[in-house]
Amino acid sequence: MGNKQTIFTAEQLDTYQDCTFFTRKEILRLFNRYRDLAPQLVPDDYTNKPDVKIPYELIGSMPELKDNPFRQRIAEVFSEDGDGNMTLDDFLDMFSVLSEMAPKDLKAYYAFKIYDFNNDDYICKSDLEKTLNKLTRNELTPEEVCLVCEKVIDEADIDNDGKLSLEDFQHMIVRAPDFLSTFHIRI
Repeated sequence: MGNKQTIFTAEQLDTYQDCTFFTRKEILRLFNRYRDLAPQLVPDDYTNKPDVKIPYELIGSMPELKDNPFRQRIAEVFSEDGDGNMTLDDFLDMFSVLSEMAPKDLKAYYAFKIYDFNNDDYICKSDLEKTLNKLTRNELTPEEVCLVCEKVIDEADIDNDGKLSLEDFQHMIVRAPDFLSTFHIRI
């Protein structure tokens, strides 16, 4: 029996294929990436669904994330525990949403969650300030940050409530087509 049969059952692989935008081969490749992050934690056999989480420190150090100013926020949003520690399912979900095959509305939904730092289902001025400071690596003055945030809210806030709902955000994204083409990770 080959190595492929021992990692997952056929049903598990079918489920992963149904829940992601990946082929069986890509799922196995991502599993190997996951295992390589913490070989001492991750067993070779997932047929009995082991309860394993890789700590954020290891997730955030991956080449795909380590230079991303949002790496911690991305890990928090995709981790079931909200702290950035990831199960294999969390890991596959993250790569799936950030893959080039994921639809724009799904990417927009997760981008919104990533920028909603206080998790209140709106992107408010303080969320925008954090986003902007991460994007510019704190190179703007507080006045410049304030100006940009006011402009974004002014242009994107359709219902004029001073904050961006998911709907406002999606409307804004439609007008910035290059945004979503940059919102991905290649595996």
